[in-house]
Amino acid sequence: MRFLHPTPGLSGIPQEDAEARSREILQRARIYGEDRTLTDQMMLTRLDSVVNWGRKNSLWPFIFGTACCAIEFMAVAASHFDISRFGAELIRWSPRQADMMIVGGTVSYKQAPILRRIYQQMADPKWVIAMGACAASGGFYDDYCTVQGVDKIIPVDLYIAGCPPRPEAILGAIRELQIRLERQPVRV
Repeated sequence: MRFLHPTPGLSGIPQEDAEARSREILQRARIYGEDRTLTDQMMLTRLDSVVNWGRKNSLWPFIFGTACCAIEFMAVAASHFDISRFGAELIRWSPRQADMMIVGGTVSYKQAPILRRIYQQMADPKWVIAMGACAASGGFYDDYCTVQGVDKIIPVDLYIAGCPPRPEAILGAIRELQIRLERQPVRV
């Protein structure tokens, strides 16, 4: 790939002008008889598309599991459900290397500062999935020591319903996150 066109909108170039510039370059190459070699060596795309493609296909999850939901995630990471199909096979045990956190299980008020600190240590951009009823709303633990939803501690991007959720629901949430990442603008 020789060069990448500037992303329309972010670089101040309107979408129509960027597309016209791409057509002009290809037309000029056809005039000089370089059509075959030029298309073999160059790919025209937007910077957003390339960066989002890399992000969505290389999610590195960090699991904050405190109850039965974490056990369900073990099934997702095993070969039967094969989370590696979605590019999230590299489970990180250090938050500094992860960009996606999956919170599964009950979170107590004593764990809240730890969860917040782990979230702050994660690499940017970062995403959070609240897995199961306990992480989403406290579940049936409506008492003085249980946080009634991790969204009171850290921002949550996706919620997975269930107690515990099925592995297919976890894979569906990861797929939904990938779809959202495809449409996300890149900030440079």
